[in-house]
Amino acid sequence: MSDAKDPQSNDPAQQASTSAPDAAVDAKPVTPPEPAAAEPMKAEQPIHAHAAPQPAAASPFRASGPGGDDSPPWPQTWKLIAARFRALSDKAGRRMMQRTLKIGISARIFHPEEGAKGLRGRTLQYLEESIAQWVMSRNVLVFMIPTVNTNGLVHPSSIRLRDYAKHLDGLVLQGGADVSPQSYAQAATRPEWGGDRVRDMYELELLHEFIEAGKPVLGICRGCQLINVAFGGTLYQDIATDVPTSIKHVNDEYDRLHHAIQFPPGSSLATLFNSHGSEQNEWVVNSIHHQAVRDLGRDLTVEAISGSDNIVEAIRYRKAAFVMGLQWHPEFHRAGGPQLLDCTPILDGFLRAARETRF
Repeated sequence: MSDAKDPQSNDPAQQASTSAPDAAVDAKPVTPPEPAAAEPMKAEQPIHAHAAPQPAAASPFRASGPGGDDSPPWPQTWKLIAARFRALSDKAGRRMMQRTLKIGISARIFHPEEGAKGLRGRTLQYLEESIAQWVMSRNVLVFMIPTVNTNGLVHPSSIRLRDYAKHLDGLVLQGGADVSPQSYAQAATRPEWGGDRVRDMYELELLHEFIEAGKPVLGICRGCQLINVAFGGTLYQDIATDVPTSIKHVNDEYDRLHHAIQFPPGSSLATLFNSHGSEQNEWVVNSIHHQAVRDLGRDLTVEAISGSDNIVEAIRYRKAAFVMGLQWHPEFHRAGGPQLLDCTPILDGFLRAARETRF
């Protein structure tokens, strides 16, 4: 300002004239402004011209891209959706894995006796108690799978065996009547060895449906023989007749008849039982069968043999996660005594496969 004191002037006259009492009355003395102390900039203060302009508020429908430009938020949205989906999927997977397993067991069939009355004159389908209790000992649900008859005149149904394979987690083929020689294109050499062709057709279809569904199968005694026949194998119709040098595989002692078996090196059963710390070369099982595997079916491998006559005692289908047949009855072993092979690891392997393939 023009009336501001020049800090570089030392003239006393100038200083006197500025402070004289007879200065003009209407002239207001002007005091040089003292420099104000710097204050923090407030939000409402104007931004100096040299400051960078404040960016405009972002649109709620657009997100700032990596280069500062506005770009659609779809990547972030999809990441959020994917994370939520993974969380829900993991939760559903855990619940599925924790769900109680549902295991189907094929039915034994009692055919009507000619002229009989009451139940003996009816077709019966049933479970042998020990096989059901053995499977349930691992806290799973057991369901007997009945035969189906879509052409029934009295009670028609559209249910198929494949529906059981779809909704159940695994299949056990229980023991029982002989496999009919007709099922492997042979004739019975004696009338009493004719077997049960009706049950064969039912169980062969059931086996096929569970394998197609990717579900595990465990065959017991007759079930082992049926698996072999299903893949084109044949059977000894009577071991004592067809293999005269064989040991006894059945007699009046029933489940009290025992003999030794061996697991071939490299077989899954050898690996399974060796992993449990056993160094045995032989194990003892019961023997309740007069028929056995003769010609091995395609894609099958031998898992166990009789210790003294090389009769096949267990087989496995190589092209599935778990399709195995045992010639002995593991469900009788606990009652048979501690010297018999503990087959719990086999059952656990079957149920583990059921959990892994239940989806």
